Amino acid sequence: MGLFHDLLKFLDPYLAHYGYPVIFIVIFIESFGVPAPGQTLLIAAAVLAVHGKLNIILVLLTAFLAAVIGDSLGYRIGNLNGRRLILRLGKYVRIGEPQVHHMEMAFEKYGGWFVTFARFFEVLRQVNGVVAGAAAMPYRRFLLFNATGALLWVGVWGLGTFRLGRHLQGYAGYFDEIGLYFIVALMVALVALLLYFAGRRWHHRSG
Repeated sequence: MGLFHDLLKFLDPYLAHYGYPVIFIVIFIESFGVPAPGQTLLIAAAVLAVHGKLNIILVLLTAFLAAVIGDSLGYRIGNLNGRRLILRLGKYVRIGEPQVHHMEMAFEKYGGWFVTFARFFEVLRQVNGVVAGAAAMPYRRFLLFNATGALLWVGVWGLGTFRLGRHLQGYAGYFDEIGLYFIVALMVALVALLLYFAGRRWHHRSG
């Protein structure tokens, strides 16, 4: 079987026995800086929902709440301890002084858009709330962009995977073999389009 089938086989027992609490806990802890496979779990849960083992509405709602609450906790942590904490804990997620500097520059330049689209990228997804808190971004503004980013992320990787899986359900063997790569290619294209339009809007406003 393919890579995606093996991944589902590994995650299936955990999701079958613990379900939505596992989805919430993993995405929640990933969202405030702890390395965890939140995105992988979301994709796996969406595929299991295709086969009726989970409810897709509950999967999406659980993932959304976990992402928003986890990032909000990250914001509070950053607001209290700031840059020093990021550098102290950053070694566990491959973040050092250069990476922190680049994130600060990106945050200063793009502000809310950084918070919104950081969730689509490894490492940034884990620390964007902490960076926003350390930069003293107003919490209401952060919450708006954070919720927007979580909604887009859950929509792309959760609902997008579910809809694609339903469409390809009649080709189960084919989907097992190359489904992960096809999904990743499609979702990356969607994220690229979102970033393109966001960049055009920012340049228009700055011009």
